[in-house]
Amino acid sequence: MNQYIFELIGTLVLVLLGDGVCAACSLNKSKAKGGGWVVISLAWGFAVMMGVLIAGPVSGAHLNPAVTLGLALAGKFSWSLVPGYCVAQMVGGFLGACLVWVFYKDHYKATAEEPDTILGTFCTMPAIWNPWRNFLSEAIATCLLVFVILAIGFEGNAFQVGPVTASTGAIGAWPVACLIMALGMSLGGTTGYAMNPARDLSPRCAHAVLPIAGKRDSCWSYSWVPVVGPMVGASIAAGIFLLVF
Repeated sequence: MNQYIFELIGTLVLVLLGDGVCAACSLNKSKAKGGGWVVISLAWGFAVMMGVLIAGPVSGAHLNPAVTLGLALAGKFSWSLVPGYCVAQMVGGFLGACLVWVFYKDHYKATAEEPDTILGTFCTMPAIWNPWRNFLSEAIATCLLVFVILAIGFEGNAFQVGPVTASTGAIGAWPVACLIMALGMSLGGTTGYAMNPARDLSPRCAHAVLPIAGKRDSCWSYSWVPVVGPMVGASIAAGIFLLVF
């Protein structure tokens, strides 16, 4: 149960900080409005880093159902824990998005006439609407994400250096943060690089149920892309990892 709790908390923090920077850079009267893609990419990397630092020593800090699936397929994680991890991550993502709305509520009111902007602070939308190419973008980006995580050896909770036990959460957090930043800056321009159902579907559900002034529909016709794409990409990454390593 501790593992599930820490996955929930870690994912909550990831989405709180990640969706938080989207809100900060997009909503009217925010001091950070117009911060741009570099700020967003950097902040998402650091958001993942904070989640990993919190959950890493206890749960391994997957914080993403696609990562959990990829690790299980690669034989690096127990299948019996997969359902609980995924549920915890999805709940954490939902709660994190709700906290962003509470934090920026006045700014959401000030942006009530821009429903597309409001939706974009919760979940991803494509720059050009082409669902199958958008799906391919998400699959490729997530494939690289999971493959690099597997290559880093992101599997244990601790390792031994002489008489000292060091946390892999602390050590693994920085390279994973850099990976997220690189993916955002290089491959995020088409879809916003969700790569994580708990980062996209859960906040999309929060957008659907929260009483947000001036909001539009939650674009459920696109919602399958940032869910199926990452899961397919993670599965391919696991297969490549097993072949290569």
